[in-house]
Amino acid sequence: MKTIAKSKRVGLMFGLLLMLSLYYGCAAGPAMTTKGEKFPLMYEETPRSILIMPPINESTAADAKEYYSTTVQEALSYWGYYVFPYEITADVLKMEGIYDAELLTNMPLAKFREYFGADAVLFTTIRKWDVQYLILASSLTVSIDAELKSTQSDQTLWKYSGTTVVDLSGGDTGGGLAGLIAKAIVTAASTAMADYVPYARQTNYRALSTLPVGAYHPKHMTDQAMQFPDQSPPEREDDDASATQ
Repeated sequence: MKTIAKSKRVGLMFGLLLMLSLYYGCAAGPAMTTKGEKFPLMYEETPRSILIMPPINESTAADAKEYYSTTVQEALSYWGYYVFPYEITADVLKMEGIYDAELLTNMPLAKFREYFGADAVLFTTIRKWDVQYLILASSLTVSIDAELKSTQSDQTLWKYSGTTVVDLSGGDTGGGLAGLIAKAIVTAASTAMADYVPYARQTNYRALSTLPVGAYHPKHMTDQAMQFPDQSPPEREDDDASATQ
């Protein structure tokens, strides 16, 4: 009997240790990388000027494209790059019959260097721009993919894929039934009247946090050791489907 009891205790201890190891393994989070390790070409080519392409909008929000494109220029400038005025370049592209970056897929990037003098071109895809309204709470979920490509080598200099979730609820308005009704009213009003420009700006700054700073930033060529979670962009479902066919 003692042998059986001892075996049970050993089994329980082993199980506990296994659970703890799994827990801390999950809690450790993704592996870390540095800007220098992840984006070495940024430090080799050191692009100074960036041309922003019209975003590809795959979300259900018609205004998402406008919100994103009008705020990304500010973020790139803050990061130390010369950014060609988006409104002007977008108008030039429209004059050529180009309204979406999808139409530029097969265009040699050297053409952008020839036409605009740009060192790099930023391509973005808005995967999600979803407002979720649940009576007492609402939120905005923004998912984007971004890729900076060289007009000199045609190679990808930097890439990002991520999601930002913003709480649009009106906050606590008190307890009881009256408080719940008031909160529902405030949440509905806040969602309807939300100014999405600050949220788009927040998304852009978060995305660019992994981008090595440019030549016009005081920390240019000194941020190679800056760490961040190494999260490669997830594969798209259509890509997975085509791979299995």
